[in-house]
Amino acid sequence: MIQTNDLPVVPLPDTPETSHQLWESLKGLSLDDAMTKIANSMVDFAFKLLIAILVFYIGRFIIRRIFKVVRNVMVNRRIDASLTTFVLSFVKMVLYFILIITIVGILGIETSSFLALFASAGVAIGMALSGTLQNFAGGVLILLLKPYKVGDFIEAGGFTGTVKEIQIFHTVLNTVDNKAIIIPNGGLSTGSINNYSLESYRRVDWTVGLSYGFDYDAASKLIMEMLLSDDRVVKGTIEADKEMRRQRSLAAGEVPFGEEAQADDTTPDPDKKESWWKRFRARQRHRQEVIQEKIREKISMNAGLPLNVERPPFVGLNQLADSSVNLTVRAWTRADFYWGLYFDMNARFYKELPQKGFDFPFPQLDVHIQQ
Repeated sequence: MIQTNDLPVVPLPDTPETSHQLWESLKGLSLDDAMTKIANSMVDFAFKLLIAILVFYIGRFIIRRIFKVVRNVMVNRRIDASLTTFVLSFVKMVLYFILIITIVGILGIETSSFLALFASAGVAIGMALSGTLQNFAGGVLILLLKPYKVGDFIEAGGFTGTVKEIQIFHTVLNTVDNKAIIIPNGGLSTGSINNYSLESYRRVDWTVGLSYGFDYDAASKLIMEMLLSDDRVVKGTIEADKEMRRQRSLAAGEVPFGEEAQADDTTPDPDKKESWWKRFRARQRHRQEVIQEKIREKISMNAGLPLNVERPPFVGLNQLADSSVNLTVRAWTRADFYWGLYFDMNARFYKELPQKGFDFPFPQLDVHIQQ
């Protein structure tokens, strides 16, 4: 009987037991028993390896399907390209990490040490990048909740400009003098944002200072005529102005204002049948529009404001200042007409009021000398 103490060392595949433990277990066994044990270990390892390979290919197929579904959902919802790329990379990385841990467990290798190592590394990285993670979370919230979008004119963080890019960690503003301002998303998601482009209509305010002694009624009538003669000024209700401009755009063969983003989705193709996903999204969009309309109605009712209120131009005497009588002039207009109407009316006030005998006073001070 040959003892295994005299056997040479044979390299064995990795199994739940280490090679040293397996060698110790072979001591005291006969050659036949040792070879049987080694063969059984190799068969067991080969069986586990076969299962691991099978699980790998099945898992890779599932990961690709999940990746494709997530990508299609994000593309169809028109989520920002930066967020789409990041989320897809993150999903793929997490799924492959889970697959690798599963395969390692199938092969019989202890996974608790790997998990503890990754958990410790995650805690350390999270503490080191706390500010960056805050900006990342803010960017995700901005891209999902959409307090503003690319192209909106906003005021935030002490800066005013047009949103050029919404990236994962920061937002890029383009100011009116063409400067690029980079603002971290963490502060934007928790701070105040003035979005000038959120509402489709805005009110334009002017202050017109005239000399003392002028005819207020005549000046008020002249300014009102100037406002009413401008086609951009709302004459009645905002809803009526919207419908009037919509019908005018349709008659001219143009896409109505505010419907540009929906033009591609709402234009039917007679030669192509819509998929169930597009029909589902259309129904969801309609439900969201109904819900938003109900919310707006409830807010207006709680505030005591009528929904279809008249918004005609307004002229009123605001202040009896030191050198002038200041008139407040207000008019509602579409958001894209705001600055054009503002500057054009300033020019008309300056040109036409003096032609009708109304003067703009210079700052003056009366000095009385006592002798």
